[in-house]
Amino acid sequence: MTSRIEWVASQCRLLATIAEEFDRTQPFAGLTIGTGIHLEPKTVALLLTLRRGGARVLSTGNLNTTQPESVAYLNAHGVEAIGEPTQHDSVRNEYLDEILSVEPDLILDNGGDMFSRWLERPYERLRGGTEETTSGRIRLAPLRERLDLPILVINDSPIKQFAENRHAVGQSTVESFLRITNLATNGRRVVVFGYGGVGKGVALSFQRAHASVSVIELDPVLRMEAMWDGFMVPERDEAMAEADIVATVTAARDVVTARDLAILPDGAILMNIGHLPVEIDVTGMAADPGVASFGPTDAGISSFRMRDGRSIHLLTDGHMVNLAGPRPLGNSIESMDLGFSLQARCLEAVAKGEVGRESCVVPVPRRIDEWISRAYVELAKVRRPAS
Repeated sequence: MTSRIEWVASQCRLLATIAEEFDRTQPFAGLTIGTGIHLEPKTVALLLTLRRGGARVLSTGNLNTTQPESVAYLNAHGVEAIGEPTQHDSVRNEYLDEILSVEPDLILDNGGDMFSRWLERPYERLRGGTEETTSGRIRLAPLRERLDLPILVINDSPIKQFAENRHAVGQSTVESFLRITNLATNGRRVVVFGYGGVGKGVALSFQRAHASVSVIELDPVLRMEAMWDGFMVPERDEAMAEADIVATVTAARDVVTARDLAILPDGAILMNIGHLPVEIDVTGMAADPGVASFGPTDAGISSFRMRDGRSIHLLTDGHMVNLAGPRPLGNSIESMDLGFSLQARCLEAVAKGEVGRESCVVPVPRRIDEWISRAYVELAKVRRPAS
């Protein structure tokens, strides 16, 4: 029986093309790549591609998203994967420090954690690397002068923006809501916090699933864009008072707090799609005097039982809803194939010295975007020959 990991690998057609090339060119020969990224089947395909390029690859997961099957598979296939699923920053930081103690030549970061920790105990051999997320870019950009290394931000690629952020995250968020709650989206009042690339996709996917969608956005230009895209843009408290579903996707801390418990209607469902589990202040909300109890209701669902009789529900304890909870699948294979192909090409460019220190926390080079685009379209032509 084919495992899910092998099924995913068979569908990552662009990564497979790059892996075959890396077998010949060995761009990472003699180098060590350290990674701290969600460990799930699609990530396995990326890390094995880097391994085929000659690298020693060490990897650990992210908060609450590590899948033990992926860790076991990686360790059985030449990648040194460490760590178990955890919701605790301190535990994950120990895993990151274990990887950094090896002094990898390249870092594949996810949220800025590894580069930030490298600054605390720098070593000479680090050549640079990549950052996967907007959250990481926001965190690392003020540190450019101290980092002084080529660091390419995958999420700033237009390919990543439209393929994964606008399309795939929205789809996987709605899919996760349906799978975890078994509730319909039809006619539900959805409030989306944030109208960046991911927020746009989440709002659109819920709208296409026949929900009534409002957007809360602090940036006045993005708020107007949401209006022009057909979404309601009410004042914050007005939207929260009528919300059936609240989705946070801002990269900010404490977007939804204990203050909102008095506003939200009975049965409201909260979920976070942001990279870090900080957008919903779960600890502060659970400690609010108006909460009689807080605890699990079903797999992936916890509930705040209010003293006035209302219940407010929380999915996956505020962690990324599409990569946590029961049977987490994450974004579509095709979108991650594109994003991880960007990762492979960008790490190759840093390893070969094709980008310098001036490329510190900057978008993917245009030539890499163009290579990925041409290769993807050509593979699609092979899959769908003209009749």
